Amino acid sequence: MREFDRIVFVGRAGNCREVMAAELLKQKPLWHRPEILSRGVSVLFPEPMNQKAEAVLISNGIQMGNFTSKALTEEDFGDDTLVITFETAIRETIETKFPKAKNLYVLTDITGDELEIFDPCGQEIVTYGLCYEAIEKTVTKLAEVLNEGDFFREVEAVPQEAAEQNGAEDE
Repeated sequence: MREFDRIVFVGRAGNCREVMAAELLKQKPLWHRPEILSRGVSVLFPEPMNQKAEAVLISNGIQMGNFTSKALTEEDFGDDTLVITFETAIRETIETKFPKAKNLYVLTDITGDELEIFDPCGQEIVTYGLCYEAIEKTVTKLAEVLNEGDFFREVEAVPQEAAEQNGAEDE
């Protein structure tokens, strides 16, 4: 089973979906308890949590305190760090900004869901509530995947199988 010592959820501004996901995962039962963080790809200066996202968290019993967003940096990547985005577009932005990024996945690719989690920013508060519900369901699946470790075993097996096939072709 693959264990990560740190999980980083990444969105655009670092103060909405990624914070909700991080806080929800902190509440899930995990066999291995990693450090769970949130970051943004477009953070020019620290900002407080999105007010509507914070209101939704509070209505679900989660208090944030003095949160401020942080930018994703090169130091957020490593062999023991899992970096999770909500959209393919954000993953591609990260791959462009950080060519050596590793262990970078879209959340729904890990959980097997078809639809990526939408960005509620700029919408009505009810949309933030729907986003929270989608994140909660998907993060519950993520916790199961992390505990079982199957997804990461399959991902690690692919390069090894390719290397074995290339070695067989050379003979």
